[in-house]
Amino acid sequence: MLEISGPASWRITLPHTTAAVPIARALIRTALADIAVSADSDTAELLTAELVANAVEHTSGSSPIELVVELLETGCQVEVHDGDPAPPGDLSRPAPGAEPDPWHEHGRGLLLIRALSSECGHRPTEQGKAVWFTLPARSRPAGH
Repeated sequence: MLEISGPASWRITLPHTTAAVPIARALIRTALADIAVSADSDTAELLTAELVANAVEHTSGSSPIELVVELLETGCQVEVHDGDPAPPGDLSRPAPGAEPDPWHEHGRGLLLIRALSSECGHRPTEQGKAVWFTLPARSRPAGH
């Protein structure tokens, strides 16, 4: 099992297609698999998939998407970078009357990110924006 003594991070370029979503999920699962103190990998996979799917759906296909994962003693931070500088929506709280329609398949991604992460947000980058979330560390039982 890997003990983290300082930050470890990865930056991976993903295709600007729906194929990026399962790739990103596998990368997160692999990154969190062998460390002694990690975030909830199921939640990390779900939230990463939401961010990547949003980047694919809501941005132009002309620039790549980047997945940045940082593992810390306090948990993990995941960022998805895309080429569109427009903010993704309000990650701090839902807009009044913006609850997703229970009959529609879309519209729950930011809600999930807000509800399941310890922190989330977005920031401008030189090429567009980064949308991120953090998850707290949790100790795994011995032998796992």
